[in-house]
Amino acid sequence: MTRLRLALACGDYDRTRSLEDGSVQADGIELTYLRLPVEETFFRMMRHREFEVAELSFSSYVVSLQREEPPFIAIPVFPSRMFRHGSVYVNTAAGITDPVDLRGRRVGTPEYQLSAGVWIRGILADQHGLGADEVTYVTGGQESPGRIEKAGLRLPERFRVEGIGPDDTLSAMLVDGRIDALYTPRIPSPFVAGDPRVARLFPDTIATEKVYFAETGIFPIMHVVVIRRDVYERAPWVAQSLTKAFVRAKDNAADRIYDSSALRFMLPWLNQQLEEARTTLGHDYWSYGLEPNRHVLDTFLRYHFEQGLSHRRISPDDLFAPESTESFLI
Repeated sequence: MTRLRLALACGDYDRTRSLEDGSVQADGIELTYLRLPVEETFFRMMRHREFEVAELSFSSYVVSLQREEPPFIAIPVFPSRMFRHGSVYVNTAAGITDPVDLRGRRVGTPEYQLSAGVWIRGILADQHGLGADEVTYVTGGQESPGRIEKAGLRLPERFRVEGIGPDDTLSAMLVDGRIDALYTPRIPSPFVAGDPRVARLFPDTIATEKVYFAETGIFPIMHVVVIRRDVYERAPWVAQSLTKAFVRAKDNAADRIYDSSALRFMLPWLNQQLEEARTTLGHDYWSYGLEPNRHVLDTFLRYHFEQGLSHRRISPDDLFAPESTESFLI
């Protein structure tokens, strides 16, 4: 029997490893797994639609839904989730010790529409009273010059977004004070190097994020998996096949990580940290599916709309292929 050949572009994750090594097969599908950095996957998918299936920025996907002919349809699989309080960096000479100190400042972000940025701006607004329109955003390459927004944006005038110079980088501008802060999913190089001029806004990141989860119940979703719409329209069954396969791969990873015979990752207290995560966040803290994540999805979509990225208030029910959100029962 001939299986449908599809290329999947995705990052290097424990939760997708079984798809890459072939130990989990999607029903009726022969997957070619392309392990790529997320920035490359997102750029190539948004600009050229090169892959039949791909990991994609949640925000970029929501932006794409507003096109006259939306190019993708998602399944409720979330390869990347991450708390983002630790992704706010400040210039230590700028006098910023509290989120409200950012009011009126110049804040770098590689792209305004990044999912991490949407979460950061929303959290700072909801939890700390800093409106998303109360700072000036400065966009461009974090470590290399020349980065542009992957998706064309038309923002309301109250949001001020400026591009940096063709030879500038956000990391260098944070160090020398040309920007006061940086919202970014990647740790900036001066922080990695221990430069004292760069620090996290929230020094005790874990404690801050535990309080946030206790108050909101949100473990933020960063990425979704999308199918190119022409592929889905020819074979709508692939949505359910892929969803089932991603769930099995994640379950395999969850089983393998909790093994005290030999540590799977270079973390000395890996098992204890996993136990703590399950106690704090719940056993299935990395859940897939629409209903278990409805509150998280709806919060993100509200932020997306409030920050001028969505021109209408999108519902979680508008996001996913219907075949991927329900299943048979016996």
